[in-house]
Amino acid sequence: MNSSNRLFWNARALLTKAFIQRAVHAPTTGEARIALLLKEKFPQATSLKVVDISGGCGAMYEIHIESEEFKGKRTVQQHQLVNQALKEEIKSMHGLRIFTSTPQLQQTN
Repeated sequence: MNSSNRLFWNARALLTKAFIQRAVHAPTTGEARIALLLKEKFPQATSLKVVDISGGCGAMYEIHIESEEFKGKRTVQQHQLVNQALKEEIKSMHGLRIFTSTPQLQQTN
C-alpha cells in the first residue's frame, strides 16, 4: 500500500470512529438545555433532535423538530417560532441550523 492510500484509509478510519462516537454520545449540557426549552415551547412535538455541530463548544447547533404547532405555517414562520423560543440562547451562538416539519399522516393500504 502506498503512502497516499495508507493516509486515505487512516483518515477514513478516524472519521468513522468519530462519527460512531458522536452517534451514540450523551447530550451535551447545551443540547439538553435547548431540547428542554423546545419541549416546553412545542409540547405537541412528535420528534425533536438537537445536535451541537461546533465540536462540543456550544457555538453552533442543528435542530430538527416536527410539531403540530407548525401546521398551516410557512417554513419561515416555523423558523421564526423556533428562533423566538431560543431568543436568549441565540445571543451566545455563532449559528443555528433549523429544520422544521409537521407530522405526516401514514397511509394504510
